[in-house]
Amino acid sequence: MKNLLKFVCISGTFILGSCSSDDDSTPPVVVEAPATYVFERNNESSISFGGQTTRIAMAEEIISKLKDNASTEAILDAMFAHAEGANDFSDADLNASGKSVRSKTAASRDYFSDNATDAAVIKEKFDGWIKSQVDDVFPNWATSASAGVAGVIQEAGGGSNRYVNAKGLELNQAFAKSLIGALMTDQALNNYLGTAVLDEASNVADNNNGVVAEGKPYTTMEHKWDEAYGYLYGASQDKADPNKTIGKDDSFLNKYIGRVEGDSDFAGIAKEIFDAFKLGRAAIVAKKYDIRDEQAAIIRAKISQVIAVRAVYYLQQGKNALEAPTVDYASAFHDLSEGFGFVYSLQFTRKSEGNVPYLTRTEVQGLIDQLMGGTNGFWDVTPATLQSISETIAGKFSFTVAQAGS
Repeated sequence: MKNLLKFVCISGTFILGSCSSDDDSTPPVVVEAPATYVFERNNESSISFGGQTTRIAMAEEIISKLKDNASTEAILDAMFAHAEGANDFSDADLNASGKSVRSKTAASRDYFSDNATDAAVIKEKFDGWIKSQVDDVFPNWATSASAGVAGVIQEAGGGSNRYVNAKGLELNQAFAKSLIGALMTDQALNNYLGTAVLDEASNVADNNNGVVAEGKPYTTMEHKWDEAYGYLYGASQDKADPNKTIGKDDSFLNKYIGRVEGDSDFAGIAKEIFDAFKLGRAAIVAKKYDIRDEQAAIIRAKISQVIAVRAVYYLQQGKNALEAPTVDYASAFHDLSEGFGFVYSLQFTRKSEGNVPYLTRTEVQGLIDQLMGGTNGFWDVTPATLQSISETIAGKFSFTVAQAGS
């Protein structure tokens, strides 16, 4: 038993020690998460995720512009694949940035470094949604939508106008919700939290020896972990304590962690994710990489669950609307369009163990085909099909359709 390691986790604290005799004792190493996401080196913050904050801000402007029928394909394409110095955004700092949304879409090390074909196809899918919005939806902005006809549908009671393609799909919603998977989730779970990035080259040795990145107050490993954190909390009002306003700070992962947290069946998930980020970062400082990786596994499982819960939620909302005595197609199609994006995002989820998603790209495409497979897409989809898709997704996770759909 002398060399058997034991792990104890109590209230965000890991104690790592070895079994030993009284005359050969080794003091336990304690890894304790701070109350907030604050880490310093030489009295200076060692946290940096400005690139993530920038891309979230860019994505916000893109999805807003997708609802402006004066936008051209060239304008939207330039925003998506921004070039440094180009005047694509309303914010001068975004224009000056060398970052872009497209370059990091479907671009994680773990899923796409050896899969350039799928990465290219996914990027082209987003390009295609932009093109179709401009070519098919914008010209029919004042046309009443119907099966096979793009245009506008107003929600019952004088509600919002929903602008859909010929299959009833809101392309701006498909783009926005799919980006949650293809950018935020993929980069956080499959890139920055992966050992291929965290432990790349001399990262472990440098972190062990306190060697910081050139001119920076952080080690490269610390920075990579922080960049994953930034895809969730980079737009937060309080980036050190983001759960105070969780769900209110952006239109992407942050928003939907908040929505799932607000469901009593999943209450506590926001704290679990935040606590895992804090403890994992503290473990990097303490050079305890097994603890770091355990926290990465928790984050992967919980973020993946957020994607799945919202996919089922929107499919069920759309199903309920279609089953109503008087069908409000605008509301139904709005929910189904959001559901479409979350279903598409499932291919970027990550099981806590192994380099695999909860649903493969092929499985996700099969669900999309069921959802949109009729000649007229949402105009043809049945409540039974929506229920079947919901059950398939829930079956991959530890929740029921009833829990997610309420």
